[in-house]
Amino acid sequence: MSEGAMTDLFGPENAKDPMGLYERLRSEHGPVAPVRLDGDVPAWLLLGYRENLEVTRTPSRFSRDSRQWRDWREGRVADDSRLLPVIAWQPTCVFADGDEHERLRAAVTESMARFDRRGIRRHITRLTHQLVNDFCADGEAELLGRFAQQLPLLVLTHLLGMPDEYGPRLVEASRDLIKGSETAIRSNEYVTETIRQLVERKRTRPGNDLASWLLTHPSDLTDDEVVQHLRLVLLTGNETTTNLMANTLRMVLTDPRFRASLAGGHMTLPDAVEHVLWNEPPLTVVPGRWATGDTELGGQQIKAGDMLLLGLAAGNVDPAIRPDIAAPMYGNRSHLAFSGGPHECPGQDIGRAITDTGIDTLLLRLPDLRLAVPESELNWVSSWVSRHLVALPAEFMPRRPEPDIMEDTAGTPLSPEFRARWMPEEESPAPPRPPVTEPVAPPPRRARWWGPLWRRLLGRPSDG
Repeated sequence: MSEGAMTDLFGPENAKDPMGLYERLRSEHGPVAPVRLDGDVPAWLLLGYRENLEVTRTPSRFSRDSRQWRDWREGRVADDSRLLPVIAWQPTCVFADGDEHERLRAAVTESMARFDRRGIRRHITRLTHQLVNDFCADGEAELLGRFAQQLPLLVLTHLLGMPDEYGPRLVEASRDLIKGSETAIRSNEYVTETIRQLVERKRTRPGNDLASWLLTHPSDLTDDEVVQHLRLVLLTGNETTTNLMANTLRMVLTDPRFRASLAGGHMTLPDAVEHVLWNEPPLTVVPGRWATGDTELGGQQIKAGDMLLLGLAAGNVDPAIRPDIAAPMYGNRSHLAFSGGPHECPGQDIGRAITDTGIDTLLLRLPDLRLAVPESELNWVSSWVSRHLVALPAEFMPRRPEPDIMEDTAGTPLSPEFRARWMPEEESPAPPRPPVTEPVAPPPRRARWWGPLWRRLLGRPSDG
């Protein structure tokens, strides 16, 4: 892989226009392009639809176990690299193949299957009404911050067995570590410690939630395996669903054909969600796979231990399968938005449920919802793995709140702690912080713990 030919996915071109960058790379290199990441780490970005499927469906050639990463083994990745919170090996199904993958994934999929789907939708509907009640009298709302970034985390913390009050800090930390900022490692430690405390509580006080079910699953997961799988569900579920909701809402508010179809009944909201999953998948890039041996892919020579990145957004618009990008894709679920093969996202149906139920309920409450600024004034921010809106301002006719729906699914009023921490603009004073359940962010001195962990796993000598 020639360093001079590699494009920086952490550079300004990707930050400004990732889809434009993918098309440039496709024209220059074909379906597989050389790129570099933080710290000039090399990788291959898959731009072709067929190449993405080939890699996801053949784990014998392209492993999910990042301990095979040659650049790490040979010491070319810094111990405090911003890539490690996302790429570093963890004891989860995401980083396993074969029998171990089946054991761990069974625990996740079978535990998630225990949720009552109708109960989840009722909970989503109730939470949506609660959120709408907090801004419906204003006649305007910034829908990203007041809706799309709140609803997924509220649902997920409920499913995991967490208190609602954990949501705000977890939103900030999870997005920070996924985008690979300079504080990504500390954010990862905060998320992990929060979940570790949850697992300790569920050991002695189990409930009807994912944490409790993973702890008692026949796959016999260790506490660390439970912690890491809950972390995985929380991070990927929140980031992907928030982006999917924001992208769908933007289309509802800006595309007249889209809104007219919804009003005329020619296209259901679930069909609309699939259309968005084709054109604006929640994650543009998913790391990674590692070549188990020297091989050829898309005309490129891949060496054993090379890292490959799934280019979901680029693959979905590959001209080889979509020569007419404007052709509707309603009802077609063969997109790459949730990856594919044995590692296809197990929580995709919950993400769809949060999105279509939440937006459907929002439009029911505010049928005259409209964008408050010209579409040209909307802004996006991009990282190496995702692209999302900065804000989505909307306006509507002011309406009175509906107090009879300001309770959760068990009939319990929304807590003052929740309201004060999720709605800081309210005039009511903030309540005292929870005494023990709120974990303290780790001190800076632990910022390099990924390095020693990986050295032990890979048998490399420690620095000391």
